[in-house]
Amino acid sequence: MSSAINALHELYEHVSTNGDPIQRVAAYYADGLAARLLTKSSPFYQTILAHPAPEEELLAFTELYKASPFYQFVHFTANQAIMEAFEEEEQHNGRSLHVIDFDVSYGFQWPSLIQSLSDKATRSKPISLRITGIGRSIEELRETEMRLVNFTKGCDNLQMKFEGLLRGSARSDFKIEKNATLVVNLVFYLQNLRSFSEISDVLTGIYPLNPSLVVVVEKEGGQRPCTFLSRFMESLHYYAAMFDSLNDCLPAESTERLKIEKNHLGREIKIAMTEEEKEEEKHVKFERLETWKGKMESFGFEEIKLSSRSVSQAKLLLKIKSHLSTIEHDGVCGFRILERDEGRAISLGWQDRHLTTVSAWHCVRSPDHSLGCSS
Repeated sequence: MSSAINALHELYEHVSTNGDPIQRVAAYYADGLAARLLTKSSPFYQTILAHPAPEEELLAFTELYKASPFYQFVHFTANQAIMEAFEEEEQHNGRSLHVIDFDVSYGFQWPSLIQSLSDKATRSKPISLRITGIGRSIEELRETEMRLVNFTKGCDNLQMKFEGLLRGSARSDFKIEKNATLVVNLVFYLQNLRSFSEISDVLTGIYPLNPSLVVVVEKEGGQRPCTFLSRFMESLHYYAAMFDSLNDCLPAESTERLKIEKNHLGREIKIAMTEEEKEEEKHVKFERLETWKGKMESFGFEEIKLSSRSVSQAKLLLKIKSHLSTIEHDGVCGFRILERDEGRAISLGWQDRHLTTVSAWHCVRSPDHSLGCSS
């Protein structure tokens, strides 16, 4: 304990939330490690882990969404796959699309899909969109519904219905329509589950729904982090890249950047550092594409090749944010789009590191539950 305290004291002398990217990211790791040494009843622990107000949390997410291509890449690429799945079944789906979003959060993914569907629809041939959004609280779900309903008011050729469900709701609450194209949206959801048994429950619950498409988006890592040290190293590499990328998105002194780092990325870091581990649980954050591929296949899902249009759209996004895609660091581009697994996955990278990967899946066979649980 004394050695740890001395090391933290030395670390605090070199970190700064207003310094260069490494000093900034290290400041939040120092706080997280300090909290790890304290009891939960300690006032200092409570100060370090203080939850930002809901409006501060939303503002930080919004600022990151606007400044960086990170979330826009994820949402636009996922929505392109959803649109194509809908169009493939247009002859027999009654122009109806049903999306089950396992983590609807603020609902930021759906305005672009609503706009795309509205552009495709006409008054004589309207399109019906139903979103079943699973959220953390009634308040979050109500705010999300209001936001999406207001956005849809100008789309008189689109019938949009939002149904909010709290986490833990039964599958029978999904109210599946017979002919509608059914899509399951797993954006940053699976790796936030605390154990493989929880992942097993989710995937075995999804399979009987027989969705036309399952969209999986996860953060990328280099190895399965089973111990605290390996989790720490994977987390450090990932967030160091995220903080470094913000250097090309926003000025170092901008208030928007400070809000993003304090109330979004920094909070994620501190939570990751103070998570309690149980022997029977294995944390699944920052796993590689190959690991998720094996896991999905073991539950009866097969990867679908993503279209060239998805790749072109992702590259166009970086061109629109041109200052993000042209800067080179030691000969390596900043943000990059990478096709992987023979075109069945698309990643957003920063320099030589994959940040996040989008893949699409459908059901092909009876799931092997025993294999899935042990993978």
